[in-house]
Amino acid sequence: MRTLKRIGKILLAILVLLIIGIGIFIYTLKPNYTGEQELVHLEKEVSVYYDNYGIPHIYGANEKDAFRVLGYVHAQDRLWQMELLRRIASGGLSEVFGKDLVGTDKFFLSLGIADASKITIANVDEENEGVVLAKAYLDGINQFIAEGPTPIEFYLTGIEKEEFVLEDVYNTIGYMAFSFAMAHKTDPLLTTINSKLGPDYLKDLHIGSDVTTEWIKYYNPTQNDSIQNNLTTAVNKALGVLNVPLFEGSNSWVIAPEKTKNGKVILANDPHIGFAQPSVWFEAHIETPNYSKYGYHIAGIPFPMLGHNRKLAYGVTMFENDDVDFYYEQNNPDNADQYLTSNGYVDYEIINKTIKVKDSKDIEFTYKKSVHGPILNGIADQIQGDRPIAMSWIYTQMDNKVIDALFGLSHANNLNEFKTALPNIHAPGLNIMYGDAEGNVAWFATAQLYNIPDSINTKLIYEVGEGLPLQKELLSFSENPQAINPSNHYVYSANNQPDSIAGMLYPGYYLPENRAKRIVNLLAPKNDWDKESASEMITDVTSSVEPTIIADLAKFIDINLLTETGLKVIDSLKMWNGNYNLQSVEATVYNRWIYYYLKNTFKDELGEELFTQFLSTHFMKRLIAPLSRNESSVWWDDVSTTDVKENMQDIVNKSFTEAIKSLENDFGKNRERWEWKNVHTIEHGHPIGQIAALRSFFNVGPYPIEGSREVINNLGFSYDETGLYKTSSGPSTRRIVDFSDIENSISILPTGQSGNPFSSHYKDQAEMFVNGEFRKMMMNKDEIKKNASSTLLLSPKTK
Repeated sequence: MRTLKRIGKILLAILVLLIIGIGIFIYTLKPNYTGEQELVHLEKEVSVYYDNYGIPHIYGANEKDAFRVLGYVHAQDRLWQMELLRRIASGGLSEVFGKDLVGTDKFFLSLGIADASKITIANVDEENEGVVLAKAYLDGINQFIAEGPTPIEFYLTGIEKEEFVLEDVYNTIGYMAFSFAMAHKTDPLLTTINSKLGPDYLKDLHIGSDVTTEWIKYYNPTQNDSIQNNLTTAVNKALGVLNVPLFEGSNSWVIAPEKTKNGKVILANDPHIGFAQPSVWFEAHIETPNYSKYGYHIAGIPFPMLGHNRKLAYGVTMFENDDVDFYYEQNNPDNADQYLTSNGYVDYEIINKTIKVKDSKDIEFTYKKSVHGPILNGIADQIQGDRPIAMSWIYTQMDNKVIDALFGLSHANNLNEFKTALPNIHAPGLNIMYGDAEGNVAWFATAQLYNIPDSINTKLIYEVGEGLPLQKELLSFSENPQAINPSNHYVYSANNQPDSIAGMLYPGYYLPENRAKRIVNLLAPKNDWDKESASEMITDVTSSVEPTIIADLAKFIDINLLTETGLKVIDSLKMWNGNYNLQSVEATVYNRWIYYYLKNTFKDELGEELFTQFLSTHFMKRLIAPLSRNESSVWWDDVSTTDVKENMQDIVNKSFTEAIKSLENDFGKNRERWEWKNVHTIEHGHPIGQIAALRSFFNVGPYPIEGSREVINNLGFSYDETGLYKTSSGPSTRRIVDFSDIENSISILPTGQSGNPFSSHYKDQAEMFVNGEFRKMMMNKDEIKKNASSTLLLSPKTK
């Protein structure tokens, strides 16, 4: 017995020591928000005051010191995110996650982002101000890598930390640029529909410009075969295997003094990006004698894409212009390494790459490249077919000056200086929203646009010898859509159709008018806007279009076919104002009905795979409203029924009946259980959170959440058979900058400032975000110091 007790005491002691050891290990992994730290190359001491949400307020004697410290504090909260983002474009994911990511690495290597970055770096001006500050920022990251604690993800994946270089910055920008593009989801699918079903089916998909919808108005006072199906599948798989942010949409509006209560500009912005953990933006406030900015930074990029100070504020939305084109190539029948050009057959360029794979041998990867771009056949295993398809993307074809642009925007002191930086953004296409303390409001669509003749359909894969020429007719930036101090006293963007550009309706992948219409309806009549009313508007969850869709569809409902439940539901739907609060039953019914409406309309012609791809496109969202008014559409007939020809009424009634039946099967006949909160949720996924045992530790959520796709509080989700709407994208921040009270401007992040799961700021904003709440973006130094939760002093490293 004594022996057993002795053994028990020993085991207990070992267990206690083990728990203590684990506790100490975890403590060492936490970010260090307090104390003193020496940094190499610092000229003078820099003070970092952390507020109650872990946001660093950096005070330095000069910009190089401040940006060096920014790199250090950014890395200690987001090093894993930085690592992941820099690896995407350079084909480095398989080295971390293994062979399942080889297809993704192949795809991104073939885009040529990494090759374009190398060319940019080879020609970089080392004295360029933006480059100098970017290198200071990288120095800070690298010192944290050398001396700071290793994030737990590095232990779990087994990879070593490596220094960051300027090339990594450009690779991250390149990934960001590609994630804006919708062409890869749309053009191959539309080409398949056109070739499989014919142009009549394409006509009713409303893929072109719609002159009846809400447009962003131009105002510038300074001027008087099977491969197509599989291609989309492969690209979606490449972009969706990891929980990393994909840029998808956005809202922004800037209200001029004439329409505000206090006579000063108010800017609102909420970029819509795929939800992930950590969230995309890192907030940081920098003050030096010559630079002041409260900015939102992407991991590994030194300059903020969103920012404000006491002089001006700016935000972004996605332009959604078409800057990707696909071309068929014709192989030489006697030599598959050659293709046809206007000068006869020429050799493909053969590109060789090596992909490192975790727990496996390196993979040698080869692909072909034509004058148009990489040949996508063979890049992913899913792509089969004989007709080569090349992808042309303007981002990799022009000098990359995006760093110059971001530096210029963040350092501008007035509207003219701000405008000067904009032409340096050739891709991705962005709507840049601007407001300042002088009362100016402006919107600029930034991208290198080019002339596209009306005869060319950019949303189809071009046949051999057709399509846009290699040497495009580039447009001057002065011809880009823009509005400066318009007479209506506000500017806005909701990714909707812009006004004509250089005498043409510029092709793009614009989103439906739903959000734009609601924004205009709210902004136009009101002339006493303030911070509180703007914050209510940015969390608005009412659809301006869906009640009209219901009214159009309800005309075709045959009440004789409805059950008692169905009669009650259709009556309540007719009274619905489009509000997506948590208690709404109508919101649930509407989306279940629309899913079956789309399924019964399109799936018989498209088949399972193409229908799934169709549901992921912007044009699917755009066609719902016009299709609900089009009784003569060729899509109404169910081609699987050969003995009858269905019409719109048949499809509408069948879909409504199936929707009610499916809701009763899922939740019972008690309609209170059909509330939106029971089907619409949000969970912020971490890549390692895909492992079931680690999900609750790394992921944040799930939470029921109000809102929906294409309301102002835009929360995107996919339709599928489950009838559950798991939010995948939405506001990556909500910001209200009020120049009448700049020190009390407000914002929120979806989860928290830190990407370190051991930090108290990993998810401390998550419930606030779900509840539509805000916190202050502090700028007053006395207030910051008085309320700082901790202070970190960084001084020059002594030898």
